[in-house]
Amino acid sequence: MDELEFMRGRVYGADHDDAGPRPGRVYVELIGGPLDGLLLDVTDRSDSELRGGVALPTEIGACGPGGRALYAPRGADGRHFDWRGDMP
Repeated sequence: MDELEFMRGRVYGADHDDAGPRPGRVYVELIGGPLDGLLLDVTDRSDSELRGGVALPTEIGACGPGGRALYAPRGADGRHFDWRGDMP
């Protein structure tokens, strides 16, 4: 199993031992980029906060350690966030 397959279906930022989705939480799927296929827990984030997208710290993006991957909502669907690029 390669690294991308290992990460699919897992929650971004969760411990590797307990990285699956939890009941009662709200998730969006990250599409494309270095975090493709991961789920992002948005339970405690407001709609207005999410509308502008998110910058998620990651060590596997184009900017390496300390970089962030930028994701923004896909249209009105609200369940998918598309990759928009990486930033230092």
